[in-house]
Amino acid sequence: MIVLLPPSETKRAGGDRPPLRLEALGAPALTAVRTALVDELVALAGDRAASRRALGLSPSQDAEIDRNAALLTAPTLPAIRRYTGVLYDALDVESLHGAAAARALARLAVGSALFGLLRAEDPVPAYRLSATSKLPGQPSLTARWRPALEPVLAQIAAGELVVDLRSGSYAALGRLPGAVRVDVVAEHADGRRSTVSHFNKAHKGRLARALATSRAEPADAAAVAGIARRAGMRVERHDSQLTVVVPA
Repeated sequence: MIVLLPPSETKRAGGDRPPLRLEALGAPALTAVRTALVDELVALAGDRAASRRALGLSPSQDAEIDRNAALLTAPTLPAIRRYTGVLYDALDVESLHGAAAARALARLAVGSALFGLLRAEDPVPAYRLSATSKLPGQPSLTARWRPALEPVLAQIAAGELVVDLRSGSYAALGRLPGAVRVDVVAEHADGRRSTVSHFNKAHKGRLARALATSRAEPADAAAVAGIARRAGMRVERHDSQLTVVVPA
C-alpha cells in the first residue's frame, strides 16, 4: 500500500542532508521535468516582482523567494520531515519507532508541484511552488506534469493499492484512476452534513498515520475502511470512495 499525501505550503527550514541531487530522487522518469522546474525557479528568484506574481506572494514573504534561489545549494531533509502543518502534525511521523516507523517510511509518498512525486525519504530543500502557480512563459503545471507523472503513478498502482489523500489541485497534476479516495464531512445534530475545510487536513493526517503504521496490508477500499474504523474513525464506503464522518 502507498499512502499519497498532499504537500504543504509551510516547510521546515534548514536540513541535515547534502544539497539536492535530482538524479538521486525516486521515480527517475520525472527527472527532466524536475530539472526544468528547478532551473526556472532559481532563475525566477532573481526577479522578486515576477516571483511574487508567479507564486502568489506578498513582499513580506520574500524569504520564500530566497529559498527558491538556493534550491541547488541549500541543505535537504527527507520529504516526510520537510513538510509541516496540520496534516503533518496529525501524522507525526517523528514519534514513530521500530517497525511502525519502517512501515510508514515505506508506505508514505507526497505529491509535489516541484518534484511530482516524492517517497518519504527523498531528500529535498525547502521551496515555494504550488500546483496552481504559473511560471512566466510556460504552460500550466498540470500540462507539464501529466505526461510524465501519470505513467509513474499508473505503474505504482499496478503493483500496490494507493490511497490518494491529495487535494484537488495536486490530484490534477497526475490522475490516478482506481485509487482509494477520501473526503471528510461534518455531521450536525440534525443529520445535516457539510464539508470540513481546515480540519479536513487533521483527519486525513490521522487516517494516514493509521494506514502507514498498520500491520495489515489492505488490498481494497473495504480493508482500508476497516483499518480506519479500528483506529476509532467513522468511515463510510461507496466503491473506492471513502467518507470520514466527524461531529460538526
